[in-house]
Amino acid sequence: MKIAVDAMGGDFGSLPLVLGSLQAFKERNFSLVLVGDEQVISPLIPAKLSSKVEIKHCKDFITMEDGATSVLRRKESSIYVAIEMLKNKEVQAVVSAGHSGATMSLATLIIGRLEGITRPAICTLMPRVDGNKSLVLDAGANVDCKPENLFEFGIMGYEYAKAILKYPDVRVGLLTNGEEECKGNELTKSAFSLLKKHPNFIGNVEGDNIFDGSVEVIVCDGFVGNAVLKASEGVANSIVFLLKKYIKASPVGIFGSLFMKNTFKKLKKQVDYAEYGGAPLLGVNGNVIICHGKSNAKAMKNAIFQAIASIESDVNHKIQSAIKQYKN
Repeated sequence: MKIAVDAMGGDFGSLPLVLGSLQAFKERNFSLVLVGDEQVISPLIPAKLSSKVEIKHCKDFITMEDGATSVLRRKESSIYVAIEMLKNKEVQAVVSAGHSGATMSLATLIIGRLEGITRPAICTLMPRVDGNKSLVLDAGANVDCKPENLFEFGIMGYEYAKAILKYPDVRVGLLTNGEEECKGNELTKSAFSLLKKHPNFIGNVEGDNIFDGSVEVIVCDGFVGNAVLKASEGVANSIVFLLKKYIKASPVGIFGSLFMKNTFKKLKKQVDYAEYGGAPLLGVNGNVIICHGKSNAKAMKNAIFQAIASIESDVNHKIQSAIKQYKN
């Protein structure tokens, strides 16, 4: 299998993206294509690997300040070239830590949507108290949604959780301001009636259910999903900051922390986005993984592992079959 990595678009430049890609390359069997400026990328690749890693040269790349629509005119940009490779079947997946809006726009317009899908969705993994992960979608691709979009998100999330996370039982919930069927706005009330067609739909869920292990797939529009994602990241960072502050505040705290090192490591692993790598863009006719702009090498490595899992599980075929089943 062949995977293209946009090696130019991250917040911290190419170094962590290339290092993470090379770490994945050493651990798993796949062909790696690094897309970007060869003068920047080539010096980052050890001599012993230079003959094994392909570089697809292009000088242009999309920055976080660029508008998502401008990418359509910049056909020599790294993400445009990577998506074109996916469209032409030169690679089986694309991984990018660059401009997420540009990646989503290009994937939708160039490779297109799966048959029966009206809107693609970003599917993000969230930590749960039982050590597993829940899926929230959409996490930012669509700020304005129709009820049928949320219905499709539920089907796509269910198939992804079954195929990639290997959950034997996947419960699908609709994120609202209360568990009762009467709660929510006009969008969620209409979506509720559509989602009832799915046998694994358990009804409305609230924000705390994302983390308590009571549901595996949480459906919402991209406006709400992105707010949930950013708020969760902020809470996790604040907890870590406060723990460090209070521990360092006294000799007793510092001494006690020595006995808690293993516990702190487990906590960090559970809440660190780098452990999840990236968020798949579900609903497009190809495997696209969108990473955090601040991705380090570990995050990039795990994002590539997600891409490999998507290819091996043929999750898009499963989504398409399910959409046909529930829409007919």
